[in-house]
Amino acid sequence: METILSPTSFCPLLKTHLPRHPRSNSALKPIFCALKKQSLHSVQQQSSYNPTTSWLSNVHQGIAALAISLALNFTLPILTDAALASEFDVLNDGPPKDSYVIDDAGVLSRVTKSDLKRLLSDLEFRKGYHINVVTVRKLTSKADAFEYADQVLEKWYPTIEEGNNKGIIVLVTSQKEGAVTGGPDFIKAVGDSILDATVSENLPVLAVDEKYNEAVYSAAKRLASAVDGLPDPGGPQAKDYKRESNFKTKEETDEKRGQFTLVVGGLLVIAFVVPMAQYFAYVSKK
Repeated sequence: METILSPTSFCPLLKTHLPRHPRSNSALKPIFCALKKQSLHSVQQQSSYNPTTSWLSNVHQGIAALAISLALNFTLPILTDAALASEFDVLNDGPPKDSYVIDDAGVLSRVTKSDLKRLLSDLEFRKGYHINVVTVRKLTSKADAFEYADQVLEKWYPTIEEGNNKGIIVLVTSQKEGAVTGGPDFIKAVGDSILDATVSENLPVLAVDEKYNEAVYSAAKRLASAVDGLPDPGGPQAKDYKRESNFKTKEETDEKRGQFTLVVGGLLVIAFVVPMAQYFAYVSKK
């Protein structure tokens, strides 16, 4: 038998597989409203733009940048010198208690410190003369190493009795020079000729080549040999050695001043001319 199905019998199938999706414009309205509000907000911002206020703001920003640059140029050298002015710490801390070395410049190796302690402790045990070694990076309180060495001796040993048999070797790494000083008995035991030779040969010649370990140890060994009455071991010979001044010449100072003036002038131009040019460019477009 044949069963005739009416067209209406397919309706459930069609409803199941082909659901209806109602179309509505309500979903587009929030997006359109948001875009409309955003465009209106941007138009209001453009209409409220004040070229005079913007120009003044740029000028203020340029002046602030100029002030910061000048402050850095003036304060950084002062802070650097203060960080390197550690010779005051050496004076205030007093002589070393556990060793014979104050390596404030940080240029001596552990082996050199050990060798100096062995050499100088043996000298003090046998002869009674105590020698201290001091290294600093830079001097700001005294003109040269000789004045600073005398200052250290007077600070550490304020009386003649305390400093009579004391000696001090000072090495200034930035100036490539050194000095030797001591009490009356120590100076007499070493002799003026050995003192002058040590200061003019061992310390400066080797310091120029940045051989600080050899410079300090050879100077201490030369002084110890003189106290023991042994033959002078001598010092290194200078080869085309020329002492360079640590101070700037007048020409160098004038050149630095000219460069600084040029930098300041450039900052002033950037701070004032550029905002004005931007303002006139904006006005010409309107």
